[in-house]
Amino acid sequence: MTTSREVRLKSRPEGLPTADNFEVASVELPAPGPGQIQVRNHFMSVDPYMRGRMYDRPSYVPPFQIGEALQGGAVGEVIASNDPSFAVGDAVQSMWGWREAYNADAKTVQKLDTSSGLPLQAFLGVAGMPGMTAYAGLLRVGGLKEGDVVFVSAAAGAVGSVVCQIAKIKGHTVIGSAGGPEKAAFLKSIGVDHVIDYKAVPDLKAALREAAPKGIDVYFENVGGEHLEAAIDSARPFARFALCGMISQYNETGEPKGPSNIIQAVGKSLKLEGFIVSNHYDMLPDFLRDMSAWIGSGQLKWKDTVDEGIDAAPGAFIKLFKGENMGKMLVKLV
Repeated sequence: MTTSREVRLKSRPEGLPTADNFEVASVELPAPGPGQIQVRNHFMSVDPYMRGRMYDRPSYVPPFQIGEALQGGAVGEVIASNDPSFAVGDAVQSMWGWREAYNADAKTVQKLDTSSGLPLQAFLGVAGMPGMTAYAGLLRVGGLKEGDVVFVSAAAGAVGSVVCQIAKIKGHTVIGSAGGPEKAAFLKSIGVDHVIDYKAVPDLKAALREAAPKGIDVYFENVGGEHLEAAIDSARPFARFALCGMISQYNETGEPKGPSNIIQAVGKSLKLEGFIVSNHYDMLPDFLRDMSAWIGSGQLKWKDTVDEGIDAAPGAFIKLFKGENMGKMLVKLV
């Protein structure tokens, strides 16, 4: 038997989650059954979208259940196999995160090709779902084209920092918004042309107008609220908005404030399109090809924020909503 600890949802958060909404429990794992493998997770991911699954309401993914282990991205290695397609020692990726180890049907786990030399945790970030989100959101949903000026909110995050760098690789002017001097310095280090520290400017609209005096063509939306309003204000006619997330509203308990200038979307013929990365996985081969080339050439860099131990997972998740992570937020389990 293998002992594993897992994080369960103890109660549904109201507003910002707290440690009291979670509990850590131990389980004993038997040997894997036919067609199953047993995996020891090395890293697990925490992502803002998981907050939506803590509400008991329909969405594009089912809600987490009280008393059950949470789910999320994880990478690890096979420690026992009862399926011919996996061998002990294989590196794998799954949605069986928030636990130290697990048994699962082999078909629910993806074998990883680590021959590129990327560290295992990169498959949860720049070479995984966040990177793919940036790629599809900017190139397809945002419809990036020659000469575009690109504005990115939460630009120092796991998705935003990749958006910024893809846009720069393709020769565009990039404006990134992030909170605090450390994040601003990181954005400058990856080549962002104009950095807005939204915590330090008295008027975000004015700051964006100054950074983009001729306006913006693409807005990659991760924040919502005043960032969306500023983007609408600075948008050129026919600008495209890729609506990836609105983290400022995920813990809202009252009526969220919408952009007061949304009427400009009509006169400017703006395109605002929400998207979920799983609807764009036909782009995965192109993403893997391009990302491998960009990372290999040193054109694309990334940062991770790593907390250690399964007990740290709830706190790592809460940090996302306080802006306390740089790049991808991870929990190291081994």
